[in-house]
Amino acid sequence: MSLDTVLAQDQGPPGAGPAIPGQTTDNSESGGARRVEERDLTFDGFRYTCRVVHHGAPLTEPILVLGGSSQDRNSWVRHEKWLSPLGQVITVDLPGYGTADFLPAAHGVDFLAAAVRHLLTELAVQRINLVAACYGGAVGLRFAQHYPGMIARLMLVGMTPRIPADYAAAMRRWSGMIDRGETEPIARELADRFMSPPGTGHVRKHAAVSRLVYQQIAGQDPEQLRKSAEHNTRLMRHEWYRPEPVPAVPSLVVTGEHDTLCTPEMGREVAALLPEARFLTIDETDHLAPVERIADFSDLVARFCTDRPLSGLSYCGSPETLGFAVAPPAP
Repeated sequence: MSLDTVLAQDQGPPGAGPAIPGQTTDNSESGGARRVEERDLTFDGFRYTCRVVHHGAPLTEPILVLGGSSQDRNSWVRHEKWLSPLGQVITVDLPGYGTADFLPAAHGVDFLAAAVRHLLTELAVQRINLVAACYGGAVGLRFAQHYPGMIARLMLVGMTPRIPADYAAAMRRWSGMIDRGETEPIARELADRFMSPPGTGHVRKHAAVSRLVYQQIAGQDPEQLRKSAEHNTRLMRHEWYRPEPVPAVPSLVVTGEHDTLCTPEMGREVAALLPEARFLTIDETDHLAPVERIADFSDLVARFCTDRPLSGLSYCGSPETLGFAVAPPAP
């Protein structure tokens, strides 16, 4: 069960429930009929599952959301209320995550980026607005580097150019603890790392989200623990960021104002690596900004994907232009 699903249960019913695998569901809460479908696909022998929300005439390219390692395709259900009126919204459990097949750590970020391309090919989607958070940001950026023609806009959330050294050391420790079945201390430590420590600044829903992060991690079944351990190994074996060209498309890097895991300064470093990039922070949030301010985060995504102004918004700082300029083609 995903963090956002648990959060929905904690605070009331979400805007839409998960689709039934292989079937479609109608939902009219967001101002019109929605058709939700789930598809099982196979890439290089590994089964994975996507969730696709259709809603009337599209206002922009399809929005593909790649969440972090602790999120699944249903972690963004509550955001669909605001995003689905823009057009198609796609979320996915890539191989190795969620309910998809276990993926050995020999398969790294390049493989997952190729799996994203396979997904879009199977859905007959040519170009996307890519919203990629945390570990999904590493996969999303690699996808943009390898398949630049498929990117219309790129939004990276809680992204860093490198894995912090203390986090890498902790992952090595966690792998051994998972093998020994010591999930409770890992859950507590991860909750503390994802959330900003006391005294950093005001974070909305801090206590509730911290509690629910802990519950999600502590409640993992043996197969989820196996995938978590393999994910940690994958992070250690493969490059997080590779300095390859990135397409010159509108790009936005977003960080929580009080994110202490992937700090605003790390976010600015990422933005500086991208052409045509802007950077901003979301007020009163930390690393889990998309969960802590669901409506505001969704509004920011919607504005970015439809080329609306990002200045003067009540919930975030002013955009900073940090991406490097791209020279015009020679005459």
